Amino acid sequence: MSSGSAKKKKGGHEEHEEHVNHERWLVSYADMLTLLFVLFVVLFSMSSVDQKKFAELAAGLSEGFGAESAAFTGSAAQLDGSGNATQVVQIDAGANPSDGATGTANMSEKEKKAVEAALKAKSRAKASKDAQAATKEVENLKEIERKVAAALVKAKLQDQVKFTINERGLIITVVTNEVVFDGGDAKLRSGGEKILNAIAPALAKLPNNIEVDGHTNQLKATTGQYPSGWELSAARASTVVRHLTGDGLAKDRMSAVGFSDTKPLINPTDPKSVQMNRRVDVVVLTQLTAEQAALLPAAAGDDAKLHAGATTSPPSAEQTTGTTTTTASHD
Repeated sequence: MSSGSAKKKKGGHEEHEEHVNHERWLVSYADMLTLLFVLFVVLFSMSSVDQKKFAELAAGLSEGFGAESAAFTGSAAQLDGSGNATQVVQIDAGANPSDGATGTANMSEKEKKAVEAALKAKSRAKASKDAQAATKEVENLKEIERKVAAALVKAKLQDQVKFTINERGLIITVVTNEVVFDGGDAKLRSGGEKILNAIAPALAKLPNNIEVDGHTNQLKATTGQYPSGWELSAARASTVVRHLTGDGLAKDRMSAVGFSDTKPLINPTDPKSVQMNRRVDVVVLTQLTAEQAALLPAAAGDDAKLHAGATTSPPSAEQTTGTTTTTASHD
């Protein structure tokens, strides 16, 4: 057999040459290090107090393994072996997720009382802050009311408008009653224009949004132009908005809403309801939060009821002689 042959005889057996790779263990070692690194990253992320980042990491790992996990996505799922058993974990107000503590469970009675006192003090502080904000807002709304009422007294129109303060803000109620609109019509009469011209300057420079609500009484519209009170009330509200924007109020602060006869000012069984429920409300909307605004009626006291406007000075005898007497009819 030649010396260059890949085969040789030894002890009567034929053998092949092999190249043995002595570094294959490095591949397994590298895989093990990679898995350990991922494990430590996950453990470190779980120890972090940033729950948002943990949720993002969990979602990323879930997607990386090619499946969505109910634990990561928050969807309902049943784990193997768990049956329908569920466990509700009570979250203790004194617990700190970052230190592994169990809230007030391992605290002394003195420490528990301190935690409870701190929570109550925080609640009282928020309630006090909300009450102060409501009181301050009522003062602001009363100042707007005084300016509007003074302008109406000067124009001898004070008897045509009433005021209310509720959780929405200051409501300026204009009783239409043939002075602002004809029955079944949405075209402003000269009396209505005078009222709106008087109140517009006091509203023009306010930062508040203004909503105009149209209301009808329980009687049906008497013309075919408006099939029902919905169309009529919405048209009257839109007419008032258009007039106020012409008097300088910004369009992006205005809105018009029609309520038909669904929000009566007084009970429809009352004889005065035909007159009083047929109205337009100009609402100066409050800028408070919902929780703070809910305190406005209590902070307003008697001003939470329908009342005549309070002015900075009593009207003169000459100003009080301009009362207009009208009769109620139609919607």
